[in-house]
Amino acid sequence: MQYPQAPALPPAVSDDDEIDLLALFGTLVDHKWLIAGITAGFMVVGAAYALLAAPVYRATATIQVEQKKPGIPGLSDMSDLLGAQSQAVTEIQLLTSRTVIGKAVDALKLDIDIQPSLLPLLGNFLHRRYSPDHQGDVASPLLGMSRFAWGGETLKIFQLEVPNALLEKKLKLIAGNDGQFTLLNDDNDTLVEGLAGQPAEQNGVKIQVETLHANPGTRFTVIRERRLSAILDYQQALNVSETGKESGILTLSLDDEQPDQALAVLNAISQQYVLQNVQRASAEAASSLDFLRGQLPEVRHDLEQSENALSGYQSRAKSADISLETKALLDQIVALDTNISQLKLQQAEMDHKFTRQHPAYQALMRQIGELTSKQSGLTKRVEALPETQQDLLRLTRDVQVSTAIYTQMLNKAQELDVMRAGAVGNVRIIDPADVDITKPVKPKKPLIVAIATLLGLFLAIALVLLRKALNRGIENPEAIEQLGLPVYASIPYSELQKSEEDQRNKHNRKGKAALHPAPLLATSHPTDLAIESLRSLRTSLHFAMLESGDNRLMISGPSPAVGKSFVSANLAAVIAQAGQRVLLIDVDMRKGYLHKVLDTDDKNGLSDLLIQRCTFQQALQQTEVENLCFISRGQIPPNPSELLMHPNFTDLLEKASNEFDLVILDTPPLLAVTDAAIVGRQAGTSLIVTRFGKNAPREIELTVRRFEQNGIELKGAIFNGVERRASDYYGNGAYANYQYEYLSDKR
Repeated sequence: MQYPQAPALPPAVSDDDEIDLLALFGTLVDHKWLIAGITAGFMVVGAAYALLAAPVYRATATIQVEQKKPGIPGLSDMSDLLGAQSQAVTEIQLLTSRTVIGKAVDALKLDIDIQPSLLPLLGNFLHRRYSPDHQGDVASPLLGMSRFAWGGETLKIFQLEVPNALLEKKLKLIAGNDGQFTLLNDDNDTLVEGLAGQPAEQNGVKIQVETLHANPGTRFTVIRERRLSAILDYQQALNVSETGKESGILTLSLDDEQPDQALAVLNAISQQYVLQNVQRASAEAASSLDFLRGQLPEVRHDLEQSENALSGYQSRAKSADISLETKALLDQIVALDTNISQLKLQQAEMDHKFTRQHPAYQALMRQIGELTSKQSGLTKRVEALPETQQDLLRLTRDVQVSTAIYTQMLNKAQELDVMRAGAVGNVRIIDPADVDITKPVKPKKPLIVAIATLLGLFLAIALVLLRKALNRGIENPEAIEQLGLPVYASIPYSELQKSEEDQRNKHNRKGKAALHPAPLLATSHPTDLAIESLRSLRTSLHFAMLESGDNRLMISGPSPAVGKSFVSANLAAVIAQAGQRVLLIDVDMRKGYLHKVLDTDDKNGLSDLLIQRCTFQQALQQTEVENLCFISRGQIPPNPSELLMHPNFTDLLEKASNEFDLVILDTPPLLAVTDAAIVGRQAGTSLIVTRFGKNAPREIELTVRRFEQNGIELKGAIFNGVERRASDYYGNGAYANYQYEYLSDKR
């Protein structure tokens, strides 16, 4: 009786975007332990780094920049006229200049870098943790490793001069007994041998060690940097900012692993800046004083001439008084002339500092023009006065203007003389450098641990998704059916089978011996989920083979390690347990191992039978499963394919079909060798076994096409090693999981 084939169902249409997102989420759930492990590893590494990393401390200082006092009267108004930016901006550039920092580098010998040799990884941590009982104590070397510094070591170098070839090269200084030391180059050649506190000179190297406290044998790395390199390094490390807008308050900060070093450097820079500011103010005062002293004789001469002219006119005119109207004009004219004279003095000084296109110079000239215009208006009013009053007003104006200018210049000269001789600039240190050793600014331990954890989580997710993208193996039976090949059964991955294999390998492993298959799962664990799926396959095969011309079932696969031998052996056992007489033949005469699974030997097997080295009855082996007989591969022949094409193989199959209810042929993978194509032409039913996550759709499609080219029709596929994954709940694998859950509940 023939059963009509059911029409093929079209593939389900679903929302690809939703499926992709949910499937990716499921993939992450499937690999949650891998993600958790990588994330935890990164978190531990981050915590270890936060614990072992050297803390960085921040020294801070505060400086006030006051408004500059002008060298010439009236010049202080020019910045207001120009709307100039805060003077602190200029002072910040001066504070971080090479001149100021260079003097601090020279004073503290900052171009000599000294680092003790520490034990890798834990050395820095142990060195910081050492607390001496008395000042000058040095930690004893652990395990006799005296070359490393363990805490309390001190090395200060007062002078170090090396040839240009050794600049910025790592030199090794080895401490000896009683302050002795040896300086070596990077080739371990001795450069200098000396004693602390005494200068030494050898091989073009001059060195004077100021202080040396260390165990004999302790090594230090010494680098003589170029002066400019050291200056540039501290220019980048020094941070200067203005507190508030145009407040003139500058905050200085410097980070360093050694708080004492940061404190000393910041204090030195602050003091050098203040000293430079005082020297600059003194130089500017001296320059302005020289200019005023050059102008004073001329102004005094003009004053004397004005006084003589007024006195002579009063004697000749016999008039000494001026009217009230003339007095009012005189006061206005004197004020204007005084301002104009002061501005012209400023112009004379600015001629030495700026070009005529400078904004300050242009503003000054505009101010002079405005005052000159007002002066012209007053001049017209003076012309309306009587001639005597005009002369008196003109002469009196000259005297008063000259007197005011001369007096103001004398006062300013005395003030500049005090500034030049004094030690006061326009900056002062408000808060000297200080550092809080209880709160290091780096590393920020919670932040580092959090970043390391997030980085580990990100990399773990990226790794899982990358593996998912690179793995083209089918994980859904629907993907096989879309290739036109029905899936007869989805066999779950058996943890019991894996456990049996591991245990057997553990007992049989000798050196690098080959793996040994586990015992037959159908007999050792008959209630396993995989065996339950094979019982379902047994029912499906019963109806599928009704349409075939014989009782022969060939089982092959696209590639090795897909589990076809596992399926063949256990399927044969399950069918035999149902009461049918089953013959299982290991047709893989190259690498077949079914005799190990069934706990038999490979003597008098298929290859021996085909070359008539033994008879059919001699080749048959009874297994521990009732109704199940087995023919092993036999001795490995040099020509397996040719033996399968021999008529003896056809005669064997005819004889086996007559004596058994079912003959199962376990063949090699088709894409590896052609044996399966030869056997398939003599088997009424052919199935292939595909592995979950291993075989790609292209590989299965090529297998189907290869069988078709050889005139063999595949009945379907067996989806083996199905793993229960969360991604299948959110993707297209719901059917496989429903089956998985049903069998789990049944068990």
